Amino acid sequence: MSGILEGKRVLITGVLMESSIAFHTAKLAQEQGAEIILTAFPRPTLTERIAKKLPRPTKVIELDVTNDEHLGRLADLVAEELGGLDGVVHSIGFAPQDALGGNFLNTPFESVSTAMHVSAFSLKSLTMACLPLMQNGGSVVGLTFDASFAWPQYDWMGPAKAALEATSRYLARDLGKQNIRCNLISAGPLGSMAAKSIPGFDELASVWDTRSPLEWDVKNPEPAGRGVVALLSDWFPKTTGEIVHVDGGLHAIGA
Repeated sequence: MSGILEGKRVLITGVLMESSIAFHTAKLAQEQGAEIILTAFPRPTLTERIAKKLPRPTKVIELDVTNDEHLGRLADLVAEELGGLDGVVHSIGFAPQDALGGNFLNTPFESVSTAMHVSAFSLKSLTMACLPLMQNGGSVVGLTFDASFAWPQYDWMGPAKAALEATSRYLARDLGKQNIRCNLISAGPLGSMAAKSIPGFDELASVWDTRSPLEWDVKNPEPAGRGVVALLSDWFPKTTGEIVHVDGGLHAIGA
């Protein structure tokens, strides 16, 4: 039986560690029949090493989503490898250290600006860079961490994720006429590279120990990866502007 991504061509960003959602998305996408291409920054060689653990070899392209030159050449580089695209996965987020860890009231705008550019505006930049390759429509899927709440230690990444969520809705609005769907997966906390950069991450993650209806494992990114792959597939043909929670159900629970 063929996989749910059979014949799909997908660009995936953010494969930095084997423990990342992006890595498991890439692995599952290949297992489900997709051809994939990876982007990486600032260390493509690191992603190339991690990519060797995937079921099949895949090309890695250097891409700084804040660099107009990188964005401008992306479509040509991908076209050489895959011809076109049916899906794009945005798994990119960054905030300077002074924008995290309880420093919300003292963070300078320069650091906030960086967080917003890399973590939110880049969804629009990446999508527009890939748009010429999506002539037959497709699916854009990003990753968020529920921006409905103020989380401990998360600080300016919270507003950055709120901006990401709004950006996804506006992309859904404006790209729907081209049959391009834009959705997000809101995952629970995971021990990824992004998590390691958040001071006090364990305090944040401990909320899941007592409030999540389903047992949550911070060491298992596969459920979130499955969510991304499902949204990349044709099984959600009329779903766009949506945020699908893969968080053990915590988002539905009050105090």
